[in-house]
Amino acid sequence: MTDPQYQPPTSSGGEGWFSPGRMNVQVVYVLYLVSFVVGLTGIVGLIMAYVNRGKSAAWIDTHYTYAIRTFWIGLLYALIASFLMLVAVGVILIFGVAIWIVVRCVIGLQKASAGEPIARPTSWWI
Repeated sequence: MTDPQYQPPTSSGGEGWFSPGRMNVQVVYVLYLVSFVVGLTGIVGLIMAYVNRGKSAAWIDTHYTYAIRTFWIGLLYALIASFLMLVAVGVILIFGVAIWIVVRCVIGLQKASAGEPIARPTSWWI
């Protein structure tokens, strides 16, 4: 998926906070990170990703897919870890889930800033 001839778009003219584009993807990732403090921002980021997926360049759509899967897989992992808190293993696992989410968001932010697509947006891992 990495093309040596690929040139990221240089123009960001007309791109706003809610229009599908690089800035919107970055806002989605930031909302996910802020959700550790203000819980509902993750849902806002998920809605923004769903609304804007398919409306922009292919490399940006990989970010929307990656962000959507980060939310749902992270929620699944968090529910499993919460259930396992009954046997005390979940306490450690919930921190692992938080680290997993933060790492995926940081990777997404770095690649979006560089204008690069996510290589494997449907991956369950990082």
